[in-house]
Amino acid sequence: MKKLKFSQAIEGFDLACRSRHLSLHTLADYQNTYRKLQAFLDKDPPFEKIDKDILEKFLAAQTHVSNKTVSNYHIGLSALWTWAVTQNIVSGNPLHSIERPKAGKPDIIPFTEADVRAILAAIKQSKVYVRPGKRAGAHTLPQADRNRAIVLTLLDTGMRASELCERFIKDVDLRNQDKTITIIGGKGDKDRHVPISARTAQSIWKYLATRPGSRLSEPLFATDSGRHIERNNLGNMLSAAGERAGVPDVHPHRFRHTFAINFLRNGGNIYALQAILGHETLEMCLRYLKIAQVDLDDAHRRASPVDNWQL
Repeated sequence: MKKLKFSQAIEGFDLACRSRHLSLHTLADYQNTYRKLQAFLDKDPPFEKIDKDILEKFLAAQTHVSNKTVSNYHIGLSALWTWAVTQNIVSGNPLHSIERPKAGKPDIIPFTEADVRAILAAIKQSKVYVRPGKRAGAHTLPQADRNRAIVLTLLDTGMRASELCERFIKDVDLRNQDKTITIIGGKGDKDRHVPISARTAQSIWKYLATRPGSRLSEPLFATDSGRHIERNNLGNMLSAAGERAGVPDVHPHRFRHTFAINFLRNGGNIYALQAILGHETLEMCLRYLKIAQVDLDDAHRRASPVDNWQL
């Protein structure tokens, strides 16, 4: 095969990924990694000239991000070189001889009930402000109904940010007694039906009522222009609400943690949780179970009548 520039190899690999129907989230992560490597190279060299030494230097230079992020860069680069080997562009994958950083497991800190109530209140209104010569006030924020429905959906289903952003109106069933949201092509390209509570269903219905005439093929949670809300915009909206509410570290995945831990605290089955969250293994669910069990043990120590009454 004719020698390819780095940019040409990226283009070919992207087409190959799209033909395999990889998720938009995966494609975006890959492209982000390749853009960073392109900037590091400061040129567009022949693909075969990018060797182990260059890739090691690139990964070592990523000191401003977490080990988890560097690990993701390694995975994306390895996928590109694996494809290049199959296309006879290069003879081997140099990433196989570069150790992938171990991503440390972050602490899992769920929201409290007070946190969630504060976030929901902050979604409705702006920060209190004072105008010269006038009393302090606040104004109702745009998309308040949509954003409340988003928070309740995240908290009630534990779905991933990308899964929520990609939903269509047709994916939600509000009419049947067993109300659900269908997630098509979730992580691992697996479909699943996730139950939602009546309160969440009511919040979604109220939001959709602000969009009369909407078609089933339109985004469930839409921007002002009618497009799917993007993950970055979702994260920014939640983070801003957290700042107004005085709740730190508000992001979509923390709602997923909160759902999972409270599901187990309230007697939910760990295998049902695995199915709802769309996990291939029980590993993450077992982490949630451990946290939930510690909470239950603490609650028992505080509430035990035998201990409190000193019987």
